[in-house]
Amino acid sequence: MSLKCGIVGLPNVGKSTLFNCVSSGKAQSANFPFCTIEPNLGSTNVPDKRLEVLSDICQPQRTIPATVDIVDIAGLVRGASRGEGLGNQFLANIRECDAILHVLRCFDDGNVVHVDGDVDPVRDKEVVDLELQIKDLETVNARLTKTEKAAKAGDKDAKKLFELLSRYKAALEQGKSCRSVALINDDEVSLAHDLFLLTNKPVMYVCNVDEASAVNGNKFVDAVKEAVKDENAEILIISAKTESEIAEMEDYEDRQMFLEEMGLSESGVVRLIQRAYNLLGLQTFFTAGADECRAWTIHKGDKAPKAAGVIHSDFEKGFIRAEVISYEDFVNYKTEAACRAAGKMGIEGKEYVVKDGDVMHFLFNV
Repeated sequence: MSLKCGIVGLPNVGKSTLFNCVSSGKAQSANFPFCTIEPNLGSTNVPDKRLEVLSDICQPQRTIPATVDIVDIAGLVRGASRGEGLGNQFLANIRECDAILHVLRCFDDGNVVHVDGDVDPVRDKEVVDLELQIKDLETVNARLTKTEKAAKAGDKDAKKLFELLSRYKAALEQGKSCRSVALINDDEVSLAHDLFLLTNKPVMYVCNVDEASAVNGNKFVDAVKEAVKDENAEILIISAKTESEIAEMEDYEDRQMFLEEMGLSESGVVRLIQRAYNLLGLQTFFTAGADECRAWTIHKGDKAPKAAGVIHSDFEKGFIRAEVISYEDFVNYKTEAACRAAGKMGIEGKEYVVKDGDVMHFLFNV
């Protein structure tokens, strides 16, 4: 399942440093604007203690975690919607992503250049938002022009689209992002998805702070929280510089000791990856046995045949039923046979909605 989170923001806010912390890719990181030109793509494992527990129980030959793709995108500047800087390329790269990790500089450091001269994460956020909104308004106006005639002629589908586009236009002209527009029904959800609007993508604001602010934030983080309180968005506090130092530590105990000294139970990178996975609307089911323990990625709300198809398309085509054990029951009874004997294995059909953490076995016929 190829879904991507794009790391965006102004130049020199810590995007590439953060990318290097969370991915297996190595992006160039330097103290000058547009250090990143071509987008860097990396894939990273999704930390999941449940998979570790299942692996300890089954002692498989191999253990395979879920992954999520992260893209480091070139920094944006004012006028990007008109092609300034690397604007057109930047906007095209965002359009290809499924969710946005918007990095905001929330630290003072005279040695790190800021493109606007001083630190103001709310202003920086508004710069990026405005450029994306301008581009979306162009898209919406163009679609409105194409749709209006058919809508007035009585085409029901065109009328639905025209009404949604009109609400998007009103929001954008008020300086609001499209994600702020409430969708009335499933038809509108589908229409919205097909429009691929930049400001309709789910977003998480990543406040990049100094080490001293990694636990509780600072005045810059407080300002960001106030600015986004009415948005449907998440906020994560992380120190990219500190995370890069942690990533260089080879010994697990040294890393944990370092985190404890900072007052953290886990690294910011772990929290970022897990929340990015959630931001994409994803969840995990497991297969567990002596050969392999594996975490499989599906969308929240997917039914059993769809989950089977993630393993192999033939599993979905010839789906008969799924044998399902909750993660808690599997951990309690240790084996599939013990779960079956205790009546803890469910036999589910095509309408079963897979739950996060289900341990599954599929029966199929092709």
